[in-house]
Amino acid sequence: MGKNSRIMFIVVLILAGLLVAGGCGGGQAAQGEGAQEQKIDFPTKPIEMTVLFASGSGADLLARKVAELASKELGQPISVVNRTGAGGAVGYSYVKEQKPDGYSIVWNSNSINTAYHAGNMNFNYTAFSGVAELTTEPVSIAVRADAPWKDINEFVEYAKQNPGKVRIGNSGNGSFTHLVAVALENETGAKFTHVPFGQGGLAISSVLGGQIEASSQLPAEIMSQVKAGQVRILAITGEERLKILPDVPTFQEKGIPLTLSLWRGIAVPAGTPEPVIQKLEEAFRKVTENPEFRQFAEEMGANIEFRGAKEFDEFIAEQDVALANLMEQIGMKKQ
Repeated sequence: MGKNSRIMFIVVLILAGLLVAGGCGGGQAAQGEGAQEQKIDFPTKPIEMTVLFASGSGADLLARKVAELASKELGQPISVVNRTGAGGAVGYSYVKEQKPDGYSIVWNSNSINTAYHAGNMNFNYTAFSGVAELTTEPVSIAVRADAPWKDINEFVEYAKQNPGKVRIGNSGNGSFTHLVAVALENETGAKFTHVPFGQGGLAISSVLGGQIEASSQLPAEIMSQVKAGQVRILAITGEERLKILPDVPTFQEKGIPLTLSLWRGIAVPAGTPEPVIQKLEEAFRKVTENPEFRQFAEEMGANIEFRGAKEFDEFIAEQDVALANLMEQIGMKKQ
């Protein structure tokens, strides 16, 4: 083979190689584009949201507004089902056993931590994957409007002078509202008689009926009674006053170093596919940006605080350690 022939042969081989490589690369690019264009087929049917507390409760009302608005984003209805009991353990136990496909979600809260550490359930937050945190809410200490205490310090001082005489209702033994009332004892030296109520509204109706002297509840639970002038909120556990309750001081303002807020969000059973979680996360993010929800939350005494799935999981893990330590300090953590 002559010199020119050899050069021509090499050029042909190089061109052939480039064509083959180009064909393969084009095929890979086409596959990559196809993969990017492929969209997850979710949801294709209704989604069920488990709410851990009773119909008409603050948790329930917020959940139903969230479900209503998220349904529009997802194109499928979200039905709310109340599964109450054991400080949230009944609802968590149900959702944990459902197929991890995104069609069974839970309106979760700090109760995932408190219910476990109180011994109400034998699994912890790792049985779920976080989708998104949506809101935070302070806890309020409220009394009847005609009660003799006009100020949280007067109330605490009376409880210190009369140990056990002040009966204070909460959402259930081991619940976050119970934890707040015990933490108030821990910070001030007061001694209450704690009365657990498993159903929404029973604590405040017992305050109105005189069966108990006070309630440790979320503001949303008692807002209608506050507006009607039937009860007086003495203080809230938030870092700042609520816009809906501008005249109600924080515990910090009154010299009591107690700041605990209840967060709420969406979680799914562990093992739910990441694309499903991402689709849900985006829908619930849009809910928190919706002016209708923002106004509704404010009227319920809730603050908007969004965390995406990854950040929410990390936050719940941090909260679990903090709440376990607090519950152990005040004798509420089951050994």
